[in-house]
Amino acid sequence: MILKHTVSMKNCQVIFVKQHLAVFRVIVTWVMLMLSYGADASDAPIIDYRDRFHPVTSATGMVVSQERLASQVGADILALGGNAVDAAVATGFALAVTLPQAGNLGGGGFMMIYLAEQDKTIALDYREMAPARATRNLFLDDEGEVDQNIARFSHLSAGVPGTVAGLIHAQQKYGNLALSQILAPAITLADQGIKVSNSLAFSLKRAEQRLAKWRSSKKYFFRADGSGLQNGDLWQQPDLANTLKAIAQRGAKGFYEGGVAALIVAEMENNNGLISKADLANYRVVERLPVTGSYRGYDISAMSPPSSGGVHLIQLLNILEGWALSDLGHNSAGYIHRLVESMRRAYADRSKHLGDPDFHPVPVKQLMDKNYAQRLRESIDLVKASSSSDISPGLELPYESPQTTHFSVWDNDGNVVSNTYTLNFSYGSGIAVAGAGFLLNNEMDDFSAKPGTPNAYGLTGGEANAIEPAKRPLSSMTPVIVFKDGKPVFTTGSPGGSTIITTVLQTLLNIIDFDMNIAEAAAAPRIHHQWLPDKIFMEKGISLDTQQLLEQKGHVLLTSPRVIGRTQTIASDGQNTYGANDFRWPGGAAIAQP
Repeated sequence: MILKHTVSMKNCQVIFVKQHLAVFRVIVTWVMLMLSYGADASDAPIIDYRDRFHPVTSATGMVVSQERLASQVGADILALGGNAVDAAVATGFALAVTLPQAGNLGGGGFMMIYLAEQDKTIALDYREMAPARATRNLFLDDEGEVDQNIARFSHLSAGVPGTVAGLIHAQQKYGNLALSQILAPAITLADQGIKVSNSLAFSLKRAEQRLAKWRSSKKYFFRADGSGLQNGDLWQQPDLANTLKAIAQRGAKGFYEGGVAALIVAEMENNNGLISKADLANYRVVERLPVTGSYRGYDISAMSPPSSGGVHLIQLLNILEGWALSDLGHNSAGYIHRLVESMRRAYADRSKHLGDPDFHPVPVKQLMDKNYAQRLRESIDLVKASSSSDISPGLELPYESPQTTHFSVWDNDGNVVSNTYTLNFSYGSGIAVAGAGFLLNNEMDDFSAKPGTPNAYGLTGGEANAIEPAKRPLSSMTPVIVFKDGKPVFTTGSPGGSTIITTVLQTLLNIIDFDMNIAEAAAAPRIHHQWLPDKIFMEKGISLDTQQLLEQKGHVLLTSPRVIGRTQTIASDGQNTYGANDFRWPGGAAIAQP
């Protein structure tokens, strides 16, 4: 009996303990939930580990790019004491080695820089420029029609490169470290070689026919026996390393003057190209004022023309601010309908008004005016789709390749860089500069070769973007920095040609209106509409019910033949940084400062 009683008492104790443990777990869970939401439920957490997608978290700086080695280079530069600009420039030069389809020395782009100590934001324009001998009818044949092959895949298609000048300008004016330290990692990668990844081998395979047409490109991007580079191959680029060494030693002059410049000019002279010694010497970087706007208590700072991205991002946000989007539900038919109708009107304006502001007056203030946005919003029927033919200023949009790349950097002092640069098409024109190791851009195709005439994609451009000497072609690149209460809270950007603006827009809406963390915001399915063609391009993941409701409103839907954008985003809550690489292309990474 005593034994039975003892066992019974022990059982009771066990049951008692288990019951109290269960109560304790409930209390702990409740407390953790309350802590995760914060004292004010209206303050959405920047990250919640119950979400499906999670960013990389760091108590220090962060670099996010489309290629892991380049991200690591930038993070290592932060660890050496470099600031966000130093790390961004090092990342940009590293991408020229590791991501040849978009990272580049022979292209151009835009950089947004926020300097925390000065509380100042700079919009750096290092877009390519038309050579002095470029003419309005450069790509027209004897019948007056556009020769697309010459416009895209010849030496005539190359604008004067701006990348080297832009990166060097940023680093020399706003960086902390010696230029030799910044270039050293890229030089090592080019000299010692990198292992070809599966994604790089896949990309090279797709461009094989175009690259193989040119002796210099075949030398650089193929094995010695003429076969394509394969996953796992050691790929060394000694000519590119020598070009990078010249830049490290002489700065921008190492590219725009001397031996490298002579190689570029020789490439042009031997193949009926236009870029001259004077064109290279006369290239200039322009510091512009960013375009700014507001949206639901956030301040938006983005790239100004000749990028159309910032103007139309803010125009779209102005239109959409008049609706309670969160009440409609993310990617619901009502939400997408409002997005599409807003996009339709913004892209119609883009076709007529946007170009290089140094050559064409761009009505920036009028396009970003909230009263104008209200008029556009009031013109939208919430039940029925508009017809783009009823909205049109009359001209369609120039085709832009999706093969651009973006990277973002945030340092421990709160300095931020958002950079987008490109060769235009994947691997640009496919033409490498013999002896210099890098590819030429084909950005001249971003001009309107013949205003009013559709190109091979059924898209054309307007007078504002016609070819003129020293002019910069219109772009959709949209590096952006978003502020709250005067402090930067996140930055993003994307490749994607004409889809860049809508990609960045939806990323901002996902974060601001739908309380997504930046990884979730990147992962959500996207849509795109650009006025003409009058179709909604959709990624997989939009429900069939939603698609049917949109069709009932009169929309024409098309599954996008490619992914829509690939964002590289960083956020900060003032204590930690959070980085998110878009999963839509393999090989990228968010890397925290070691």
